[in-house]
Amino acid sequence: MAPIQGYATPGIYVEEISTLPPSVAEIATAIPAFIGYTEKHAGDQPMIKEIRSLRDYEESFGQAPSAPWKIIVTETETEPEAKQFTYEIHDYDGKPIPIFSKPTFLLWYAIDLYFRNGGGRCFVVSVGVTDGVTDGDSAPDDVFKKDKFREGIKELEKADDPTLVIIPEATQLTAESDYGEVCRAALTHAYDMKDRFVILDTKTDIAQTPTDAAKELRNTVGTSHLERGAAYYPDLNTTLNHRTIEDKIQVEIKTNAQDTSDSKPLASLRSNENDIHYHKIIKLLADQRVILPPSAAIAGVYASVDRDRGIWKAPANISLQAVVGPVIHVTATDQAELNIHDTGKSINAIRSFSGAGTLVWGARTLDGNSNEWKFIPVRRLFITVEESVKKATAFAVFEPNDVSTWLKVKGMIDSYLYTLWERGALQGTKAEQAYFVNVGLGKTMTAADISAGRLIVEIGLAAVRPAEFIILRFSHKLAE
Repeated sequence: MAPIQGYATPGIYVEEISTLPPSVAEIATAIPAFIGYTEKHAGDQPMIKEIRSLRDYEESFGQAPSAPWKIIVTETETEPEAKQFTYEIHDYDGKPIPIFSKPTFLLWYAIDLYFRNGGGRCFVVSVGVTDGVTDGDSAPDDVFKKDKFREGIKELEKADDPTLVIIPEATQLTAESDYGEVCRAALTHAYDMKDRFVILDTKTDIAQTPTDAAKELRNTVGTSHLERGAAYYPDLNTTLNHRTIEDKIQVEIKTNAQDTSDSKPLASLRSNENDIHYHKIIKLLADQRVILPPSAAIAGVYASVDRDRGIWKAPANISLQAVVGPVIHVTATDQAELNIHDTGKSINAIRSFSGAGTLVWGARTLDGNSNEWKFIPVRRLFITVEESVKKATAFAVFEPNDVSTWLKVKGMIDSYLYTLWERGALQGTKAEQAYFVNVGLGKTMTAADISAGRLIVEIGLAAVRPAEFIILRFSHKLAE
């Protein structure tokens, strides 16, 4: 018999034999992908890139266009040698701008809000360009196209890391049916990819009641794959400032309520150190705040809760940062209609509470009638376990389909689920109450399965569920 290769020379040889099963490396749980329009965009196809900060975003994609404003300065002579000035911000159509207003292009602001609420690394999918477009000088229908957002969703299939899908600018689509189509495409994408969850915004109009706003989303979001997403309402008044470029802000001065033909860029006033208007206008602009859909802030909440508490903790009862409050005050009565509805499509409210700030006050998926998937942390926990185990068991492909391989797979998954149970992700006072892993001939496979090359593993989890309704019962104790 020929000598074993490598052992032809007399001596002592050391061999290390692995006795431990492979381990499951848990996937990252809250890596959002933001889809929208950017200042910089190369080519006609969607462009995807990973970023880790707002500065990263600006280096790759630029900023937002300048706010399309005109400053009206009215000079009134109240008495000889005494003048009074008033300053107002108008859009190019002459309409006054309130202190809180919504820009046309939202992505730059949304990324900022995401990081301010605890977000980490994320992906950006640019589907179009804002460069050369002054924010607000075109109607939304001329700027945003549903097909562009759908192309961005399709592009996202090329990236393996994202686990959340966010499309705040889709709320700028004027037609509700167009927005619904984008929402359905995102939910289908999450279902097909298996490792993703969608955070949707409910389009907010201050002229609408919460019930009417919810009805529009429920009518257009469809009925498929609802457990793969959650919707939030309403939009948020934030502390973020509008981006302004002094050369693009026009200033008009009226004397004694009479228009003058003198209109000049704000930057031109800065050259005159004695100009009394420049610094007052700068302060006025600094007081203007941005209204944003809530999805970006919610994505930051998901990331911070996953990091600090775990994916099994409901991303709710969390105070939002850089937020003054919701644009619409949602009452308990309003939320009853949002949270539980006969269509089963639950919408999570964002509410302001005295002394607590602005809180995320809901943790339901759109599939509110499902006993299995009605809660966000349950759905996301299963997504994480499924994807983590799937990637970890790849080693078994083409291994012998025998007891040795089965034990390695079972031991690996057992160890992972035991760790989850210890961390509080699963219910039960004992590990066997929290989960089970079955694999083997006569348990999960037949002889025909083994002959066909199928290794079948059955996993069951008792996921913890959020305490959504806390009921305290009081009664009088009669004197004895």
